[in-house]
Amino acid sequence: MAYKYMAEAWRKLESSYVKELMQQRAIEWRRQSAIIRIEKPTRIDRARRLGYKDKPGYVVVRVRVRRGGLRKPRPRAGRRQKRMGVNKYKPAKSLRLIAEERAARRYPNLEVLNSYWVWEDGRSKWYEVILVDRALLPELRLGKGRGRVFRGLTSAGRKVRGLLS
Repeated sequence: MAYKYMAEAWRKLESSYVKELMQQRAIEWRRQSAIIRIEKPTRIDRARRLGYKDKPGYVVVRVRVRRGGLRKPRPRAGRRQKRMGVNKYKPAKSLRLIAEERAARRYPNLEVLNSYWVWEDGRSKWYEVILVDRALLPELRLGKGRGRVFRGLTSAGRKVRGLLS
C-alpha cells in the first residue's frame, strides 16, 4: 500500500480500517509496559516523513503517557486553602514532549530524532519516538552536545518553546 493512502487512512479514522485495528491493538498495549521497543513503526508513512530509515542505528520506542493535567502532590505543611495548589494546574510541557523525555531517559545512549501520535483512549495516549545512535550515524546533523530533547531541540520541544506554530 502506498504511503499516500496510508496517510489518508490515518487522517480519516472513522471511515477507514485503522480505527478497528487500533482498538484491538490498544487492548494489548494496555497490558504492556509504558515504554517498549518495537521492531517496526506502526505508522511507517509518518515515521519516514520524520526521518526514520530501516537501517542499523534507528530505534523506535512506543511510550504510553497518562492523559490529563498535572498531578501535584498535596503540601504537607500548613497553608491556607487558596495556596494549597493541587487541582487545576496544567503542565508547561505537552504529553508528546513528556513521552520523548521518558524514552530518552530509558535509552541514555540514544538521541531523540522525532515523535508522533499513534493512539489514545480515555486514560492514555501512545506516542512512537524515533531514536538514533550517534555512534552508528555520525552523518546525521543533530547539533552539539547531548540530550536534544532535554534542551528543547526536538520538534515537540520547539513547539512548546513557541518556535513553531
